[in-house]
Amino acid sequence: MKPLTVALDILQGDECTYGALLPTLTSLMSKTLALKDDLSRMTASLPDVIVKAIKTRFDAVLDSQEGLLAAATCPKFKLRWVRDEHRREYVKELLITECRKAAPATENTNVSQIPASPAEIDFFEFQNQPTESFSAEKEVTDFLRSGYELEILNQFPNLKKMYMKYNSPTPSSAPVERLFSLGGLVLSPKRNRMSDRRFEKLLPMRYNHCFSPKENNKT
Repeated sequence: MKPLTVALDILQGDECTYGALLPTLTSLMSKTLALKDDLSRMTASLPDVIVKAIKTRFDAVLDSQEGLLAAATCPKFKLRWVRDEHRREYVKELLITECRKAAPATENTNVSQIPASPAEIDFFEFQNQPTESFSAEKEVTDFLRSGYELEILNQFPNLKKMYMKYNSPTPSSAPVERLFSLGGLVLSPKRNRMSDRRFEKLLPMRYNHCFSPKENNKT
C-alpha cells in the first residue's frame, strides 16, 4: 500500500495543483502493478483490484481534456508522464490547439515610422519588412524543451494563461479543510469581537507564512 499512501500525500499537499492528478494516478497504477511479482499467492490479485478501482473511480478524469491540459502545462510534468507515443502526440496536438486559442488575435496595425517628407518617401522604395507571425507549434515545442521550474512559464505567455486557467482548482479538498481549521484558531473565543475585515486580513497572513522562504521566518 506504500504507492497509495505516497499518492495521497502528494494530492493532499498545500502546493499541489490540478495538473498533478493525472501524473500521480499514472505513476500510482504503474507502481502498484510492479509489486505483483513480490506478493504472495493470496495477495497477488490485490494490485489488479486497486488499479481497476482507480480506473473506475477516475474514469471521467483520465481522458478529460481539462486534466490533460492541466498536466501538460505544468513545467514539472509536461509530457514526461505520458507513456504511450500516440497518446503523447494527441496531448501535444491538444496543447497546440489550445495555445492557438489562447493567443490574442493579431491586428494589422501599421508599424510607427520615422517622419519623412514626400520626396524621401518616393526616393526610399524598399520592400516591406515581414512581421514575425505567432506560431503555436513553436511555443509549445520550445516549452517542452525548456526547464522544469515554474518560473519558466514567464517565457511562454499563452501557456502561462492556460496553466492559470486549468491549474486553479485543487485535486483534493484537504487544503480547504485545513484553511477552515486554521480559521477556528484565528477567530478564537478571546477574539470574538474581531471584525470581518480584520479576520479576512489575518487568515491569509496566518496561512501564507507556510509558503514564505525559510530565511524570512527567522525571528
